[in-house]
Amino acid sequence: MIFDATEATFDQDVIERSHQLPVVVDFWAAWCAPCRQLTPVLEQAVTERGGKVALAKVDTEASPRLAAAFRIQGIPAVKAFKDGGIDSEFTGAQPPAAVAGFLDALLPSEADALVATGGEHELRRALELEPNRADAGVALARILAERGEREDALAILAEFPGSFVAEGLAARLRLEDEEELRAAFAALDAGEQQRGLDALIAAIGGSPDPSRREDLRRAVVGVLDELGVEHPVARESRRKLASALY
Repeated sequence: MIFDATEATFDQDVIERSHQLPVVVDFWAAWCAPCRQLTPVLEQAVTERGGKVALAKVDTEASPRLAAAFRIQGIPAVKAFKDGGIDSEFTGAQPPAAVAGFLDALLPSEADALVATGGEHELRRALELEPNRADAGVALARILAERGEREDALAILAEFPGSFVAEGLAARLRLEDEEELRAAFAALDAGEQQRGLDALIAAIGGSPDPSRREDLRRAVVGVLDELGVEHPVARESRRKLASALY
């Protein structure tokens, strides 16, 4: 998809569209010789990617306010938009190989697509391609745990010691047979995060076993990491967790 964008159409054609697929914007001018070199390279590379990325061309002479808004100081200037914002950019004419690499970096990898599919076979293949994909490991471990293959799930999670979510899920698998904690995990599974987290945090304060306390902490932190720092439940639960620990 290749089109001209103007000040009147930029928000809809570029910003809004970038929520569906990457949009590369070529800021150019008719008098610019390097622009005349780069534009056909961009057009060919975008065409070769079969609709996975769009190319918007902005004539800086006809749309000076856009050029000013994006602080265009030299042309050709290329900016790639994803999810409403600038993802990457470069200035000046580039060879075809560099342009191809720039575009490919905007597109999901094979492992990304496999993880999005979410099946066991796809997740295992994603881990073969990218062994450090904690999101694939966690998703696969959840499938195995639901099938009752807890030890296999724990073995996979152990490969991602830097992931709060992986460590949290592993801690849950070690804890979830405890009668005292079943209601907490059931609440989390039902989407009642505050109730589930409150129950796990309360159990921390009542546990004299340092190893169990650490697993409870990891289980809570794993949920908080998935919720994200701005989630209101996460903010409140971090305060409660700190009080329980210290």
